[in-house]
Amino acid sequence: MKFSFTYQYTKYQNIMKKLFFTLGIFSSLIANSQSINLVEFASGLTSPVEITNANDTRLFVVQQNGIIKIIQPNGTINSSDFINISSKVLYGGERGLLGLAFHPQYSTNGYFFVYYNNTAGNIVVARYSVSSANPDIADPASEKILLNIPKPFDNHNGGSIHFAPDGNLWIVTGDGGSGGDPNNNAQNKNSLLGKMLRIDVNATGPYNIPAGNPFIGVDGADEIWAYGLRNAWKFSFDTTTGNAMIADVGQGAIEEINRMPVTQAGVNYGWRCYEGNNAYNTAGCAAMATMTFPIAVYDHSGDRCSITGGYVYRGSQYPALQGKYFFADYCSEQIGILNPDNSIVWNPASSGNNFSTFGQNSQKELFVAAVNSGKIFKITTGSLATDETSSMSPISIHPNPASEKFFIEGLTDMNSTADLISTEGKIVLEKAKIENDGSVDITGIPPGAYYLIIKSGDVKSYSQKLIIK
Repeated sequence: MKFSFTYQYTKYQNIMKKLFFTLGIFSSLIANSQSINLVEFASGLTSPVEITNANDTRLFVVQQNGIIKIIQPNGTINSSDFINISSKVLYGGERGLLGLAFHPQYSTNGYFFVYYNNTAGNIVVARYSVSSANPDIADPASEKILLNIPKPFDNHNGGSIHFAPDGNLWIVTGDGGSGGDPNNNAQNKNSLLGKMLRIDVNATGPYNIPAGNPFIGVDGADEIWAYGLRNAWKFSFDTTTGNAMIADVGQGAIEEINRMPVTQAGVNYGWRCYEGNNAYNTAGCAAMATMTFPIAVYDHSGDRCSITGGYVYRGSQYPALQGKYFFADYCSEQIGILNPDNSIVWNPASSGNNFSTFGQNSQKELFVAAVNSGKIFKITTGSLATDETSSMSPISIHPNPASEKFFIEGLTDMNSTADLISTEGKIVLEKAKIENDGSVDITGIPPGAYYLIIKSGDVKSYSQKLIIK
């Protein structure tokens, strides 16, 4: 077995016993060599494997044992479970409750969706409802099963689910397990294993098939959006660029990151024919030119073994992280950062944390969970976008949106300068002069969203989002 949350190597069993509080890690990808910190946010969880939000201030953490917990903004974990479906869940190894997604209209309909292995080991995708009387409690009797997919082996369960901007539920399944995909499920377009599925959950029946799914009316299951995945352990949507980011666990040598527009249907990601960019078992496979290969790969040197996918950072607190994709390796205990140019930089090992999932709060700030220590960490840099001790406050920026120039009011240090950073992390204006009237010239800068950073000397004192029209 390639990957397991109860990883059987003695080396990692020993490491899993260690405790961890805070970690400072540095990356040459980050502008001005800023530090990356993991700040402990919550602890005491059991095998956390998913972090998400319901578009409010709470974080929801999926425990592999079948329980979902709520964490308040101050890191306090609610004593009562949001939901406990452990009696329905087969928990152990790679199996359990693995995924959670809130309906885009959750605030009005109360629907959320989970992905788990039932007591027979099958993959189940089901809908539940929150209590009408208590927003912190869901109704375990409200289950509506949408999918029930038999599996031939206990490993490779996939388990990541998200609503896309198109309003449909996207689901990643594993190839069914064992090693080498012996049943060739991932390349079989009539099997739901080893796939990215796309379904319309706004249906009176279990679900509808959305228009645009590539195999409607032709050979292949109607639910399939893409295929050729081995055991994608977490995918996410970068809504700024319109891309799906998929981290696929390799067989024994190569881990991979895939990036494709969410509008691109029918993609074949290549497994079992290829592991990463390398041929694995091409017997009976389609031509290589028909397949889509990863944008980045890494091998198993340095004790690496299994990728955990994350998110492209789109929060506002740390502009230097903009456009960078965060992921991790389970065994080496390292967080990796994929730059917009597809280069990877590894950060030092965290000493005792096997990272199982990333997540976002409603402000798109990033969190990461360690399955063995039961802790949640917030990903930060050495300084906030807004320095709370700044003598420059209060400051106002107008107009916003702006064109040709904008004005800064409230400056006390007229020697301050202004930087603009694009949402991809590119500096488009550096140390620009702030005129005596408080204006900054932005003539020639393309329309879009930017982060304005005002500095006094080399000290960042103020930051906010600026729209250029």
